Amino acid sequence: MDYRECCRMGQEMLEGAGIREGALEARLLLEHVCGTDHNTLLAHGDRPVSPREEKLYLQALEKRRERRPLQHITGRQEFMGLSFEVGEDVLIPRQDTEILVEEVLRQLQDGMRVLDLCTGSGCILISLLHYNNWCEGVGTDLSQRALEVAERNAGRLLEPDKKWSFLQGDLFAPVEGKFDFIVANPPYIKTRELEELMPEVRDYEPRLALDGGEDGLDFYRRIIGESGEYLMSGGRLYFEVGWDQGDAVRTLMEKAGYQEVEVVRDYAGLDRVVCGICLPGRKGVFENV
Repeated sequence: MDYRECCRMGQEMLEGAGIREGALEARLLLEHVCGTDHNTLLAHGDRPVSPREEKLYLQALEKRRERRPLQHITGRQEFMGLSFEVGEDVLIPRQDTEILVEEVLRQLQDGMRVLDLCTGSGCILISLLHYNNWCEGVGTDLSQRALEVAERNAGRLLEPDKKWSFLQGDLFAPVEGKFDFIVANPPYIKTRELEELMPEVRDYEPRLALDGGEDGLDFYRRIIGESGEYLMSGGRLYFEVGWDQGDAVRTLMEKAGYQEVEVVRDYAGLDRVVCGICLPGRKGVFENV
């Protein structure tokens, strides 16, 4: 079987399993197995596929037909132009989260300190450090296995002169000192909606990174309530939020004393980021969230 025939077979198998982007994912899986790129299909479609490659390709297709995420099969996900290691211990980075990173980069300056809560794969913190000079970053997560993934990503993607560390613990528990920015993409799915998620998410991504409590706002309340102790005067708090949570999170931040609170929408026009500034004289108000 040649390369083009293999790819066509994969497309038919995935589309038959109800996977909407069967053509694209069949090609990506074939490239993963054969170590090729898109140009191979376009210019070298008659390339022979070895029996070993065909066997590995069929195994990968079967995993995808079982609704295992494509990224868990390839072990990689592109985010902010970087290739991150992913797996069942971390949430797969989404393109939507790039909006959060882009918004922070608008304000982040050389030499600033950034705290990334619920860091997972480390994609947010690593991207911020990669595209800035002389900043220091700390990421925290409750999952030690997630932090091991983040450590490997940072070691591979960041230059040796970058300052970063990952700490195991519940939100701020392992953190010391103050920061110019706190960023977080916390769990924000309502508990009752978890079983309604796509199988790829519901069955394979860590529940710890998804469950935001009864109304999906549990982690926002906790982070906002404790954040004042860890932000420098004039420091900024940035959240990724669900498409219908912008107003609720903005209200929580304003009630806590944050100023210039803004809801930023994504390219589809949906709420995606909420951010605000911690100004002097507001200490203590945060306890009332």
